[in-house]
Amino acid sequence: MTATPAPNTTASPAASKAEIVALIAHLSGVMDELLAIIEKETELVRAGKLSEAAQLSQIKTDLAQAYMTDAGRLKANPGMAAHLAGGEIDALHQRHDLFHALLQINLTVLATAHAVSEGIMRGVHDEVTRKSAPQTYGASGRPAAPPRSAAQPLAVSRVL
Repeated sequence: MTATPAPNTTASPAASKAEIVALIAHLSGVMDELLAIIEKETELVRAGKLSEAAQLSQIKTDLAQAYMTDAGRLKANPGMAAHLAGGEIDALHQRHDLFHALLQINLTVLATAHAVSEGIMRGVHDEVTRKSAPQTYGASGRPAAPPRSAAQPLAVSRVL
């Protein structure tokens, strides 16, 4: 899946109904491709296949760039676009709402995966720190506690 360049990819607005309809069709195709990549990425992250999901980033970036270019051209003259291709614009808004909802799911999955991996890394760090601490005895004759890691903030006491 690769994004094909939009017709007349300059930043100029579309001038005729045929150009606007072609731009909307291209934008819809880009959205379809981007949604497919996002759904695949979400599926891979949920399955724990992070390296495979990372391989999709360049395709996703290219598609996002094509999406932004097309959307910018439509926004350059919204009155003309709505006047010349009102029905197509309404359908595009509905597709965009679906796109937004699926993107929110993807972002939630990515944030969850990030939080889980961060928690795992903190746990590994704490365990390594605990095991690498010298096993000594304190003044009371009991084993001394390992030093606190940076992940655990010190309690702040109030001075009276």
